[in-house]
Amino acid sequence: MKKSIFLFISLLAIWSCQKADTEVNPSQEGTAKVIFKFKFDPQQERLDGFGRPAPMPAGNAGQSPTFNLMSAHYYELTPTALTPLGKGAVLFQATEVTTGGENAIDFEKSKNVKEGETILEIPIKGIKSGSYEYLRVSLAYQNYTVKFRALNMDLEGTVASFIGFRTYLKTYKVKNTELAINRNKSQGYWAFETSFGITSGQAPRTTVPNPLFATSPVPAGSCVVTAKFDSPLIITGKESKDITITISLSTNNSFEWVDSNRNNRWEPADNEPVVDMGVRGMKVIVN
Repeated sequence: MKKSIFLFISLLAIWSCQKADTEVNPSQEGTAKVIFKFKFDPQQERLDGFGRPAPMPAGNAGQSPTFNLMSAHYYELTPTALTPLGKGAVLFQATEVTTGGENAIDFEKSKNVKEGETILEIPIKGIKSGSYEYLRVSLAYQNYTVKFRALNMDLEGTVASFIGFRTYLKTYKVKNTELAINRNKSQGYWAFETSFGITSGQAPRTTVPNPLFATSPVPAGSCVVTAKFDSPLIITGKESKDITITISLSTNNSFEWVDSNRNNRWEPADNEPVVDMGVRGMKVIVN
């Protein structure tokens, strides 16, 4: 009897091991993902809102900030240049609220990441199969370090810049200081923290490069940046490996101000207002 029980247990153990050895790898069960990450490139071409090369306007100056954080609230794969915004494969749209009155991005629920960190993961099996020529991303928030001059000293400060169409801000931290706002802020709102304290303002422009402006425009005041894949992204739904898409944003002199004394240094205390905090182009790199 004891020998029979021992034999049964042994056979059960062997069967269990064999069953485990033949289980399907999770990546073969449709769990492969499209993974998005940000890259900030000060050497990337500087573009205007129509996706054309953009030299610095006379009387202005710019610098390429050092980026700390970025967030986005909308991602869409677009089949062709003729596809209207919203009619492609919408991968994600972040939470929006009406707490501050009009519909706005809920900053409290935004995901802010550093360069190279994963900002979004989407299971490939949930994306409509097809060929996609463009990626569209609506940027929402950027936090970066800029250089400035004051009291005959060259200094650095931190900018929190809200570039989404509208953002509801309960509280947020610029660098070390947290601000309580409890209302909506329009695109272009910013705050600047230095050792002297915090100031805030409203940039009159936010550049949003869209090379499809003639065939697939974006709403005024949005921050939907558009880029073409080097070759169309093909989604079959049968992919067994992750696809990583790096969203490379041009930060080439993206922080722009009126250079009143023509010395190419930002001197906010000397009547040199910020005029643009948008990004200056987008490329997509697929791995």
